[in-house]
Amino acid sequence: MSKGPGEKTQLGRIMLQQKLVTQDELNGLLTEQRGHPGERLASTASRVGQVADVDLLKALSEQHGLPGIDLAQVVIPLCNLEIIPAEIARQHLILPILVKDDRVFLAMADPGDRRAVDEIEFVTGRRVFPYVALHEALSRVIDKAYGLAEAGEEYYIGAHVSAEYLTSLGLSADLAGQAGAAASNSAALSEPPEPRPGSQAAVIASGDHAVVGDELGIEDLLDRRAGGAAERPSQVSKRERERPRVLVVDDEDDIRKMLARVLEQKGYEVVQATKGLEALERVRDDMPDVILLDAMLPEVHGFDICRRIKGSKRYGHIPIIMVSAIYRGWRVAEDLKSSYGVEAFLEKPFKIGDILSLVAAALEGAKVETAEHDERLTEEASAALESGMTAYRDGDLEGAIAELKRGLSIDPLAFSLHYHLGLLTGRTDNVFEAIHELETAVDLSPRHFSALKNLAVLYQRAGFKHKATELWERALGAAPDQATRQGIKDHLMSLL
Repeated sequence: MSKGPGEKTQLGRIMLQQKLVTQDELNGLLTEQRGHPGERLASTASRVGQVADVDLLKALSEQHGLPGIDLAQVVIPLCNLEIIPAEIARQHLILPILVKDDRVFLAMADPGDRRAVDEIEFVTGRRVFPYVALHEALSRVIDKAYGLAEAGEEYYIGAHVSAEYLTSLGLSADLAGQAGAAASNSAALSEPPEPRPGSQAAVIASGDHAVVGDELGIEDLLDRRAGGAAERPSQVSKRERERPRVLVVDDEDDIRKMLARVLEQKGYEVVQATKGLEALERVRDDMPDVILLDAMLPEVHGFDICRRIKGSKRYGHIPIIMVSAIYRGWRVAEDLKSSYGVEAFLEKPFKIGDILSLVAAALEGAKVETAEHDERLTEEASAALESGMTAYRDGDLEGAIAELKRGLSIDPLAFSLHYHLGLLTGRTDNVFEAIHELETAVDLSPRHFSALKNLAVLYQRAGFKHKATELWERALGAAPDQATRQGIKDHLMSLL
């Protein structure tokens, strides 16, 4: 039987299965481990010399379902380390072994924290391939590698990298002596293989090459600040901010500074970025309430930045106002709204008043969408809504509808009452009454995705194809994520 998500076999059991230790030897290791609080079993086995490191890597690979990496046989270009700050690498025990085109290969002590992979992929725009490493060995190599980088060195060379292998990489064989290398069994591949879930053993990436035992599996962190996401003051206190935060992204200094000055005069808190990757870092670290984004940026195009943000579960809710001097016309604006999820598009040169109006509207739209779930009903109307939902859960559809109508007689402008009444009425033959209720709900909250989607479904069910298309297009602009937007696009194509 395969293990479910998050499940993994205990390392001791795997070591027994692989005949790396006997039961008595394992018991001895566990006793030794208890004498060193916080030490991991693999580290204990390595420290006392009970099991060879390569065999421990094979066991860890099976435990995590990921590749293992022998850090004694790697050559790491130290320029790779620039993508992860030293304090983060030390705190979370992650080390970029290789940065290759659109991929990052990481050595990790604790693979399994999916948030790590998501953060690195978000900031770098590259796919992340994690490899599991021995805890103590990784800690030592991180200290050594970042120390060498600070000293201006170009490479970290593992202790078992041979002179022949260095020569095959185009490096001086003399470097092997500096690393204390003695082994001559390094073999090269063109680059580290992309891991396959479910295999086992050790993959060792070296510069553009790899030494391989067997191939393996995949997945894991980057919180820019030491202490993790929970301690990011910008994210923790977002709801408590006295002023809305606007991220202004533009590589033209005069325009960016002018926008920042005007927005600050209007009472906004302003964060600035000049390049694409810097913009993504500011989104992650400062969690703005609105993003004012130039389309043409160094490093990463504004459209790509927009796609990454809107495709992220964590950041996709942030409204984006895009500005461009190159892309023009209403078709561009509509495509940006439908395909990229931007709230508004403005052509350069623009009027300051237009910028301020769009920022205010974006903030108000975000507030409206959030407020819908916190709608303050009168006590009687709220009781009617709860009674209606209870009746529906009990299978009394007619009673539920009657209770919601009673609530509307008390509070006729309650979005939640119109919305739920439209959904429940849609389950009867009264399609047009259901449409009327959802139309009212959409009038009260024009960007509520679920209301727009269900209204489109009802119009389509009633045979109003063109009206349904209109509502699907509106729902597209309010869709919560890229996958939903793509699904709506595919459905719209089927209606044409």
